[in-house]
Amino acid sequence: MQHPAAPGTRRRALLAAAAALPPALPRRAARAQGGAWPGSQTVSVAIPYAAGGASDVVGRILTTGLQERLGGTFVMEHRPGASTGLAARHVARAKPDGLTLLLGTIATFTLTPLAFRAPGYDPVADFAHLTMLCETMSLLVAPPRWSGLGELLAAAKGKPGALSYASWGVGTTAHLPMVDLCGRAGVEMLHVPYNGAPPALVDTIAGRTDCMFALLAACKPHLEAGRLRGLAVPAAARPAALPDVPTFAEAGFPDFLYTGWYSLQAPPGTPEPILARLAEAATATFNDPHAQDLMAAQGIVPAPAGKAALLARIERELRLHRELMRRAGMVPE
Repeated sequence: MQHPAAPGTRRRALLAAAAALPPALPRRAARAQGGAWPGSQTVSVAIPYAAGGASDVVGRILTTGLQERLGGTFVMEHRPGASTGLAARHVARAKPDGLTLLLGTIATFTLTPLAFRAPGYDPVADFAHLTMLCETMSLLVAPPRWSGLGELLAAAKGKPGALSYASWGVGTTAHLPMVDLCGRAGVEMLHVPYNGAPPALVDTIAGRTDCMFALLAACKPHLEAGRLRGLAVPAAARPAALPDVPTFAEAGFPDFLYTGWYSLQAPPGTPEPILARLAEAATATFNDPHAQDLMAAQGIVPAPAGKAALLARIERELRLHRELMRRAGMVPE
């Protein structure tokens, strides 16, 4: 259920984007400190994935922006494992002093807690939830033999179970949207799970599977080279990076929306003044035009800010994913 590993071209693009971010600005930080926290202390942001993916771009934007606005030293600490649960458990049990934070994800709070009988944390009660930071865009892609979504679904309806779709694992953000789409379209397709995004994408490009949901940053070079065709985007608007790919609403599915996201959490009991400063600084960071330009090229867009919007998203997607997992025949491990 972890975020898919990036192919070589995507990894280089993401790392280049992260490296392009400016270092923290000491003068701005000094003006921002004001109180005892963070002062000269180091604040660790737990990243639930290994280094080198989209989470590094988001994490670097976050830590740089918080350091500029709040002072102190903000660093990324990669803690991959247990489908993002390792980092989540670490932060949920950390001292609530504002020195340990979590870069949360859609998997951390709405997939892993449902996929495991004992994930080791409650996705709502065991954290001080601050705000969503940004959303990650994905799209349904297929080999060029499929001219569009309509043709693909018509073929699937005519031959139930004959067409297949790839994913980077059971219960992931590449699997469950397809369960949802097949239900809405009234079609049956064969799920072919892979151990990671790269092999799934390779086999879809080769035509061994008929389609898959893929992150925009991973599939954009293949779309531009004609190796893949973008069928539809499960978002409210076409992404700026791929303006020729229609939304699902344009393709006849007006309420089919599905994006990944990143968020900011702290241990429960963290003092409210610290939480308020963090939330304000994080929101300002991701509203910065330079940060948005860096994210846009990778299919990452701003998300609604605030604790209320984040909690509503978590609760809504817990309900959605519980139902989609039931439909897929999944049982907690």
